[in-house]
Formats: sequence, C-alpha cells, structure tokens
Amino acid sequence: MEVAKPHVAVLPNMGLGHLIPHLELAKRLVVHHGFHVSFLVITTNEPSAAQDQLLCSPHIPPDLHIVRLPPVDVDKITLDNDDVLVLTRLCTITAESLRSLKSVLTDLGKPKALVTDLFATQAFDVCKELSIPAYLYSTTSAAFNAFMLYLPQLDSDVDIEFIDLPEPIQVPGCSPIRTNDLVDQVRNRKIDEYKWLFYHVSRLPLASGILINSWEDLEPMSIKSIQENPLFKQIPTPPVYPIGPLIRQDETLSNTANLECLEWLDKQPPDSVLFLTFGSGGTLSFEQQTELALGLELSQQRFIWVVRKPTDTAGAGAFFHAGEVNENDPKVYLPEGFLDRTQGVGLVVSSWAPQVSILGHPSTGGFLSHCGWNSALESIVHGVPMIAWPLYAEQRMNATWLTEDIGVAVKPKMEAGERVVGREEIERVVRGVMEGEEGKVIRRRVKELKESAAKALDSDGDSYGSLSCVVNHWKN
Repeated sequence: MEVAKPHVAVLPNMGLGHLIPHLELAKRLVVHHGFHVSFLVITTNEPSAAQDQLLCSPHIPPDLHIVRLPPVDVDKITLDNDDVLVLTRLCTITAESLRSLKSVLTDLGKPKALVTDLFATQAFDVCKELSIPAYLYSTTSAAFNAFMLYLPQLDSDVDIEFIDLPEPIQVPGCSPIRTNDLVDQVRNRKIDEYKWLFYHVSRLPLASGILINSWEDLEPMSIKSIQENPLFKQIPTPPVYPIGPLIRQDETLSNTANLECLEWLDKQPPDSVLFLTFGSGGTLSFEQQTELALGLELSQQRFIWVVRKPTDTAGAGAFFHAGEVNENDPKVYLPEGFLDRTQGVGLVVSSWAPQVSILGHPSTGGFLSHCGWNSALESIVHGVPMIAWPLYAEQRMNATWLTEDIGVAVKPKMEAGERVVGREEIERVVRGVMEGEEGKVIRRRVKELKESAAKALDSDGDSYGSLSCVVNHWKN
C-alpha cells in the first residue's frame, strides 16, 4: 500500500516577483523532497496574462496542485484609482483574499505547514487557529531581510523621517544603507505604504521560520548577522534558512517573437550581447527611454532590448499588467531612425522576452537590469555581469549591494539634480561592461558565484541542507 506523501501549502502574493520564486520552491519540495504541495493563488476579477501562462505551464509536476482562492472584486474595494500605490493595492487585495484562507486550509485537510509571503502575514493568525506551523518565504536578499527585521527598532529610535538622517542607517552586523537608497515605502512614515510595510515586518517574529532566497557565499555577513547578532536574537528572530538561489528553470517559448530572440542570439559571438529589460513591472519615462536608446547606439554594442510603453507616473507602471502584450509598434516609443541605424546590431522586442533562456545563452555577455532580486539571482546563476538600473521597491538597495558588496554589477552615474541618465554615461557604462577592464573584473566575480550557486543547491550543499532541515521538521 502506497504511503501518502506529506502535504504542505504554499501561498505567494500577487506579482510575478513573488509568484515565480514561490512556485520554484513548491516544485523543489515535490521533486527533491517527496511532498504533495497545494499552491494557493490570490486572484481578482481582473485578468492576469502572465500569471495564467505561468500556472498553466507543462512544467508543473503532478504532485503540485494549483488552488485558486475566490477572486477579489477589485471594484468593490475601491482600488480602481490610478493614484493608489502598488504596495497599498497589493496589501489591500491580499487582506481581502485571505478571508477565505481558513476554509480553504480546512478543506485541504490541514497541511503539515504553510509557507507564505511577506505581505500575507495575516495567514499567521489563521494558521495559529488551525495549529498549522506557518513559515515565511522571503523573496528578497538576506541584507534586505535584515533591514526589515530591524525596521521596528529603527522606527522606535528615530523621530525624524529616515530620509532626513545625516548618516547612513547601520543595521547591526550589516553594510550601512545610504538614505538615498532606502526602499520607497520607508521614505515617508505618514503614508499608507509605510503603514502596510510596518504592519507586516513587525509580525515576522510570529513565523515558525524564515526561508531566504540567498546562500552563504553570496551574503555571508548579512546571513551571519541575522542568525547570530544579539539584536536579532532579542527580537526574537525565528530560525533563518538560506535556501537559494531558487530561480525559474523552465520557460514556455509560446510565441514567434520569443523563438526569434533565441535564433538571433545563435548567430552572435560569445559574450557579445547586452540584454536590457526592467522586470515584470518596470517602465521608463519617455525622456529616459530616448536617452537609453541613443546611448546604446553610441556604444556600438550588440543588444536585445525589451521595450515597453513609457510612463511618467511610476517606475512600476506595468506591475499589475505583467505579460500583457503591447500591440503598439516599439518604433512609436524610440527615437526616429533608431531601429534602422541599429539593424543587425540590436534586436528590439515588445513588452516581454524569455529572460532565463536569454541569460543562459552563451552569446549573452551583459544584463542591464532593474535589480529585482529574482533577476539578480538569474543573472548570477548564469554568470552574467550586470548594469544596475533600479526603478522601485528595494531595487536601489539591491543595486548598491550588487555593486559595492557583492561585486557583480556597475551603476551608471547621475549628477545631483538630473532627472535622467544621459546617453554619454550610458555609452560609457555599456562599453565598460562589455569590453572594458571593469567588465572583466565583475565577469570573473560573477563566474565564481555561478559555481558557488550550483554547489549550494547540490545534495551536499548548504542551501540543500538548509531546506532539508525545514523539511524534516515538517515530516516529523
């Protein structure tokens, strides 16, 4: 008689930056650790093309079951206003969706554990009521996790706005954080975005454990601090498990444009192509997109560029519309004649491209990225050096860590008072990464970390062992 597999539930938040790493964790639990996983999905009455494509992928293993929570009617919670910022919108929808969580978990037969997202900590209360251990899976860096754990203490100690502090913020045992790198949501403590973030981070001690998508060699100082520093012990911080890097392994190349990208790459020399994209939700202003195009042209380097309709409202202008194909011709948003002048040297695609496949291609030699943590890990795992171009959320903090602490990226310089990075600076940075001495240094460093990442996930690696430790708690 076949023994039933242990059953856990995984609950990510909305947005591909949360959904993809949670899905990869769920796959790993099924394939490597013999679990049955219920993957709980927050839904609304608005379509999500990218989410649907991801969850209907043929790469979903048989013991991973997708369970869609009852859809939230966005119109009824007055979130159809463009002025509602991303995190407030995200948290409000999540809070409404989780009203059904108790009945869903009960119907599933009360899994052995629930793994959830930073912005879904209301699930901790439901799990306590049902006597289900609740774990947090943080899809950001260990350094950012340290900052979040420290935030309640910082809030108590500091009277003025953090952005007005005269010195960088010193998270115990970690690299100082310059105030101009601070995550958007903590720059004004009076707004709803800060209140939502503070609410969730102050509840982190309620978790039975915190899984982090990083590994010991990548962030030794931050991981050691969270685990050993007296301040973090005093919080008290739950047990911390670095289990990364968990990145998207499979992509469905469903349309002609995706296949054309890879066919074009096949014809290019090794390490010669710069890939430019700003994640699932990132957008540029029209002025900045124009300067980026002209800087690329001046650099004379090969490139693949994912172009979206520019917006002057927010760097996260496409967050809730990820995966939607922009039917407008990219020429509309680029300088006149740019495509003709760069024909054969560059390839422009609209809205979406197979990022993992492109980063893993031998012709790709650089990645101009918004520095979302998933994209950063994908770049490191494939050994591709980065040009850091942060837009929103914690990306400025990530960009600084990747550049100054980890040594796998360079950042364009922008003078005080300037609104955009100019074309000459873009030319300088692109040339430097693709063919300069600075590029050679960070290329060597990222190749070292590529090997380290693979070792961490091997059956005798630190990250595999860390996840196995959690899994054994669940099984026993």
